[in-house]
Amino acid sequence: MKLLLVEDDPDIATTMRRLLERQNHVVDHADSLRLAKAAIVENEYSVVLLDRRLPDGEGTDLIEYARGKGLPLRFLILSALGDLDQRVEGLDLGADDYMVKPFEPDELLARLRAAERRPLPASARILELGKLRLNCETRNFRVSGETVVLPRREMMILESLLKAAGRVVTRDRLESAAYGYDEEVQSNALESHISRLRKNLAGRKAGVAIRTIRGVGYMLKEDS
Repeated sequence: MKLLLVEDDPDIATTMRRLLERQNHVVDHADSLRLAKAAIVENEYSVVLLDRRLPDGEGTDLIEYARGKGLPLRFLILSALGDLDQRVEGLDLGADDYMVKPFEPDELLARLRAAERRPLPASARILELGKLRLNCETRNFRVSGETVVLPRREMMILESLLKAAGRVVTRDRLESAAYGYDEEVQSNALESHISRLRKNLAGRKAGVAIRTIRGVGYMLKEDS
């Protein structure tokens, strides 16, 4: 199969490329996020082997970039970032598998074979407004490329507003998105969530604003 190896360490890249080519794989190599983005647009790959620490950015940005372009690709992260939280983050961002460096060559080859057997992912829907970006598959919010971690209810409210960007979303609809049907909603709960979201988005200079439509609900618009 044809593989893309995204690795900035020349010694590691050379060793891995030799290993993979001995198994009759065709291997392209990119040592930066910029080159990797160009490669996946211009070529078809069975699997992308992806380092996280790249000289021009976070490797997992390539996953979101591919989904945004509608490119069905499998991603196997190979990283020295091996804490549980880091592994979970990589998988949540859309990787198919995650291996921690150093690893055994035989295990890498086995995981590659397993990855090839998995069906290709459907392209994710990406929503953007201002500098705010939502991957609807992973439900990952980013502002200017930086992941935004939000409490669950605020995330659901912001998702509803972004999906209806430029249109009014009623109070009832936002409360339904954030709360279960059998949960009691305090009278000022929605206003409190909206207030915190406004401060968060303004502090990050997200380029969007939540407008109050008096007596009806709220609207998310690009902030001019």
